[in-house]
Amino acid sequence: MSMIDKVAVVTGATRGIGRAIAERLQADGASLVVCGRDAARLKDWEQSGVVTVKADIADPDAAAGLVKTALDSWGRIDILVNNAGITRDGFLMRMPDNDWNDVLRTNLSGAFYLCRAAIRSMMKQRSGHIVNISSVIGVTGNAGQTNYAASKAGLIGFTKALARETAQRGILVNAVAPGYIETDMTEAMADKHREAILQQIPLGRTGTPQDVADLVHFLASDRNRYITGQTIHVDGGLVI
Repeated sequence: MSMIDKVAVVTGATRGIGRAIAERLQADGASLVVCGRDAARLKDWEQSGVVTVKADIADPDAAAGLVKTALDSWGRIDILVNNAGITRDGFLMRMPDNDWNDVLRTNLSGAFYLCRAAIRSMMKQRSGHIVNISSVIGVTGNAGQTNYAASKAGLIGFTKALARETAQRGILVNAVAPGYIETDMTEAMADKHREAILQQIPLGRTGTPQDVADLVHFLASDRNRYITGQTIHVDGGLVI
């Protein structure tokens, strides 16, 4: 599943799942444009010759600028991975407007802005793969995360609609819904909370960023010719 001659744009690529995805694509030869908000972590990518963009994709102009940088640098975009996301947890009755709006703008509107900016070039070349990183929380819901659940559920619906819009131009659009993955976010959990989660996972362990990256790699590769509009869970069986 070589990625040589492929150009991939990955958002939220400075850590965790996003970084693992970008590293997996790069390892098989893809030319990368990575985006994040942490300038220090982006410098790590620059040292390996990767094009980096410091941007907040919740800003439509910044999202359009990211796509322009990719096209100016490499001339095309073959793969777009919308991974950037934030949380602002809290119970609904005490949730400030900003916490609701910030999560929806980054997690859902950010993907919309980037797809809107990138889709024209993909349609002209009559090919492309878009992978949106959703979450099992968008399927199951979770107390204290109404904003996050709404954003990730919205991303699933967005994926299905866009897949229908672009299929005749050879563009495949899918979503990946990770479960509890070992990232900075999960490492901060209390041991009691972690044990409660593990008891709900049939495989009895949390996942790794590489588990997600391997699936994204396949969905974004030329081996995927007939899967579109789907949401695939990487959760050790949690949702069953």
